[in-house]
Amino acid sequence: MALYHDRSRASHDVREIAAAHVTAIEEKVRELQSMRSTLQKLIHACHGDDRPDCPILEDIAGAAHAGDKIAFAAA
Repeated sequence: MALYHDRSRASHDVREIAAAHVTAIEEKVRELQSMRSTLQKLIHACHGDDRPDCPILEDIAGAAHAGDKIAFAAA
């Protein structure tokens, strides 16, 4: 609301701020889509039975061991 009350601001400044927010949102969407894709692949690879091996946990552990910020690396 500060921009609304600032009558000295130009509308192109507000437009640039809004465009930057859209760019940030689009990047987040890409990251989330990548995570969803990876999780879907891992879920498909999981047998979901009583066996102790778990591709989901193995991927998380491998990503954490490699020092990745995102635990679900794109497969």
